[in-house]
Amino acid sequence: MSEGGVRIATVSATLDIPVPTIRSWERRYGFPAPSRTGGRHRRYTRAEIEQLRDLRDLIIRGYPAREAVAHLMSASVWGGDEGLLDEVVDSAMRLDPDGIRLALDRSAERVGVELTIRDVLFRAMREIGARWKAGTCDVEQEHLATASARAWLARQLTMAPRPFRPDPVVLACGPKDLHAIGIEAFAVVLARHGWPCRVLGALTPAAALTGAVQAVGAVGALVTVQRSVTRRAALESLAAVEALPGVRAFYAGDAFLASSSRRDVPGVYLGDDVLRAVDVLEEALGAAYPGRRASTSRPPRRT
Repeated sequence: MSEGGVRIATVSATLDIPVPTIRSWERRYGFPAPSRTGGRHRRYTRAEIEQLRDLRDLIIRGYPAREAVAHLMSASVWGGDEGLLDEVVDSAMRLDPDGIRLALDRSAERVGVELTIRDVLFRAMREIGARWKAGTCDVEQEHLATASARAWLARQLTMAPRPFRPDPVVLACGPKDLHAIGIEAFAVVLARHGWPCRVLGALTPAAALTGAVQAVGAVGALVTVQRSVTRRAALESLAAVEALPGVRAFYAGDAFLASSSRRDVPGVYLGDDVLRAVDVLEEALGAAYPGRRASTSRPPRRT
């Protein structure tokens, strides 16, 4: 940093956002609002760079710019560690799985597993994905980061306390979706809230999903979809789950970020905050308290 902050050209190069775009966001939405030098040059703090990174990521994921800004301005306070976030990304660039694991472990010690998932792991994976799309990260770096993150999540799941709720939840990707890290992360969070989980993984057909729900006596099933072109295939799965007596369908993923993409979708949208999603799920199931069996009667619908 120089003169109390980072120059706009450096921010542009770091985040792969054109300088005119950064200026336009500030002019139109006042976001972010960096300080100025005596010569009226912008200087960005680390927090403001993170705000720009988040804004870029939301727009890439389908948010209109104005809606993305409003979302970020109302978002909860950052709960992670920016240094450890950078360490995860840098370790991925070095093809260093131990560095990724150690950074995630240190974050979990400081802020807990759940905030680490939301504010460090997810943010790091989004940054790595953005770099891969921009051509500044190779496929082997993205694959290593994903494998390391999944291994860390698997370890957290094995260390979760025994479930105290009676009804399982099944988690699956849509029939044409490959990216399972989201459901694996949510399974960790659900397990830490006492839910028994069954994770089916990528490319789960509707028949396999409903078969698993019935086999384990699940009270709910989550289907995640990341790409809009695979969204239609998942609607059959959601409708099939909703048709089962005493079972609720839930959905999440980048394909549903825009409100228009959620029209007439069967089930309950969990949102894009993995921690808040637990509250939405429990409210929809009427199962906020241990031992209350939501499967004995169908809860009211919520969309």
